[in-house]
Amino acid sequence: MFDRILGLEASDADVFRGPNPGDWPGGRVFGGLVAAQALRAATRTVDTGHAPHSLHAYFVRPGRPGVPIDHAVDRTRDGRSFTTRRVDSRQEGEVIFTLSASFHNTEPGPEYQLPMAADVAAPEDLDPPGWPFSASGALRNLELREVGPTPPEPDGTYRSTRRVWVRALDVGDDPLMHACVLTFMSDLGVVMAARPPRPGTTWEAVMTASLDHAVWFHRPVRADQWLLYDLHALANHGARGMVRGVIHDRAGTLVASVAQEVLVRPLREGPPPQTPETPPL
Repeated sequence: MFDRILGLEASDADVFRGPNPGDWPGGRVFGGLVAAQALRAATRTVDTGHAPHSLHAYFVRPGRPGVPIDHAVDRTRDGRSFTTRRVDSRQEGEVIFTLSASFHNTEPGPEYQLPMAADVAAPEDLDPPGWPFSASGALRNLELREVGPTPPEPDGTYRSTRRVWVRALDVGDDPLMHACVLTFMSDLGVVMAARPPRPGTTWEAVMTASLDHAVWFHRPVRADQWLLYDLHALANHGARGMVRGVIHDRAGTLVASVAQEVLVRPLREGPPPQTPETPPL
């Protein structure tokens, strides 16, 4: 599946067209697809040996399901150690997403990392989520196991507002494809972690959207093996929420970090755009 939705077609010089399924839940394109395709387009212009180490992106407009996405790559810089690319993603001429990505020619260096939380159940001890990720064909090749948030601290804060095991199926062996699939997964449910899980909070009374997104790739990763995505809310103010996350593999190796700012806008009137059965992606 991922080789299909990330199998971009070159349509012009450094412009790549990505397929876009029409069955996304919620009536808008999942932002992780746009980010993964944009990174994939950038990799198509980078010399072998340089792997992505970070990306920074803005969601400019909601994407429309079923409309192809064109990713125009600007070759900002080619260096011996670092290569930089900028990508504008468009639908029918309108920019919906912008991305800057940096690639690094791997070098030796010191090793250090923060450990994975010790109080996390194994994925095989958890049930699949009860809400329909599999309703969309584009999400069918993902497996998820929700761990749940941590208990509140004495001061009312949370060490983790969402923890989930996730893995992809049928990715293949290309390391760049695994980085792109990890990018796809990194936008999965981040908005759900933006608000502390206090009693009485529901998604019916708010409109949510991803505003910007950043991923740092610390080490090579296999996206088809279980990864623990541990997210926590940093701040909520002015209808915006800031979320930070870390991704460890099953062995406890820290493979990536994520940061995202999201819109969490209270609704004043009218029907809710989402329901508890289909929370925001």
